[in-house]
Amino acid sequence: MSSTDSNESLYAAREPIFPKRVKGNFRTLKWGIMIFTLGIYYLTPWIRWDRGPNMPDQAVLVDLANRRFFFFWIEIWPHEFYFIAGLLIMAGLGLFLFTSALGRVWCGYACPQTVWTDLYILVERWIEGDRNARLRLHRQKKLDFRKARLRLTKWTAWLLIALATGGAWVFYFTDAPTLLRDLVTFSAHPVAYGTIAVLTATTFVFGGFAREQVCIYMCPWPRIQGAMMDPDTITIGYRDWRGEPRGGHRKAEGAELLGDCIDCNACVNVCPMGIDIRDGQQLACITCGLCIDACDEIMDKVGKPRGLVGYLALSDEEAERAGKPPKSVWKHVLRPRTILYTVLWSLVGVGLVFALFIRSEIDMTVSAVRNPTYVTLSDGTIRNIYDVRLRNMQGEERQFRFSVTADATFGLDLEGAETLTVTVPPDSTTLRRVYVSAPPGSVPATSEQTELRLWITDEESNERAWRDTVFNGRVQ
Repeated sequence: MSSTDSNESLYAAREPIFPKRVKGNFRTLKWGIMIFTLGIYYLTPWIRWDRGPNMPDQAVLVDLANRRFFFFWIEIWPHEFYFIAGLLIMAGLGLFLFTSALGRVWCGYACPQTVWTDLYILVERWIEGDRNARLRLHRQKKLDFRKARLRLTKWTAWLLIALATGGAWVFYFTDAPTLLRDLVTFSAHPVAYGTIAVLTATTFVFGGFAREQVCIYMCPWPRIQGAMMDPDTITIGYRDWRGEPRGGHRKAEGAELLGDCIDCNACVNVCPMGIDIRDGQQLACITCGLCIDACDEIMDKVGKPRGLVGYLALSDEEAERAGKPPKSVWKHVLRPRTILYTVLWSLVGVGLVFALFIRSEIDMTVSAVRNPTYVTLSDGTIRNIYDVRLRNMQGEERQFRFSVTADATFGLDLEGAETLTVTVPPDSTTLRRVYVSAPPGSVPATSEQTELRLWITDEESNERAWRDTVFNGRVQ
């Protein structure tokens, strides 16, 4: 190894990417998805929903204090975390499904990093101009008044977007109007300010400066997607059998031997990842489709058919090289892998919906007091003690009546109460201590444990809930 080679650094500094403005179907689709997703994110906390006198009137709310999640008419309690787990499983299966069918459509259109980067690039283009103007500004070494003004304006706009992003996130965790008032008057909890500061900083850095580096180096999905894709996956590619050899001089000698690609680099100039799709499939490609719009525009200008760069499946390459039509889109999409993902995704979804509709709005848990296991009274009565937590998942106060069923005869008492009725406030739980007593001769003398069932009944709707437990002790 020469001394020159040994002194070379293995680190390559990042070359900033300045995507060029492009018009087309995929760019329009990306604008629509960006507006739709950002609208959902920023506006959802402000949708009102009547939740009674004790809860914020917010349609979507993550109530960390009470460990509950509200989504319009759906209320998820801590013991129902399986709903959240099911939704996460559905999200994973959905990602597998769309990737195996259409490649990285999530990355190219709906990923938050892509959406906010698109928004930041749009602001940058409004302030500094299109690709060539931004390149000239970047290459200008001298920091004059114009460059400083443009940079400061752009960074201020980015910071305001980042601040709105961090602020919108915290509104999901408490009543949005109340928190906004507290934030403006500087009376909010420090955690709120800290969360907004962290999210503002990460959005500003990731969307404004890191951009494609987040997708290439930080996100694990580009490495995982290889296992989700196969030759039938429809993804973006360059039809080299049609475009090669490249050449821009169409009137020169031998121009009839050139392919359709005029080597204009339009596909490279519009790519937010800074790659050349003509080099084949690459880890950095997010299949956003902007290279298709750019290439189709050039093909229209030079009088060539569209589709030199487009969505295609590798399994169709042989047929297209021979001039034959490719298989239909549905034959690529409907194949065993995608059908399996769809079936699994549907089963999980149907299971969650079924569980949501059959769940009871009243519930109880029973925990036997083990110290002591049971108590023998002076008249020979055996008493067991249970801690019972009642859960009222309705928005109104409810009265529950206790009862017990078993093969033996038991008495039932509530600590500190003369009746067996308990009032539970709306959307809350109540812990009560219950005494179950067995008079002499009521419990089989041959058994140390007797099975019993504790019931609660809603006195208004007659809805019931129960839990099985055991009664310890036997009469001598």
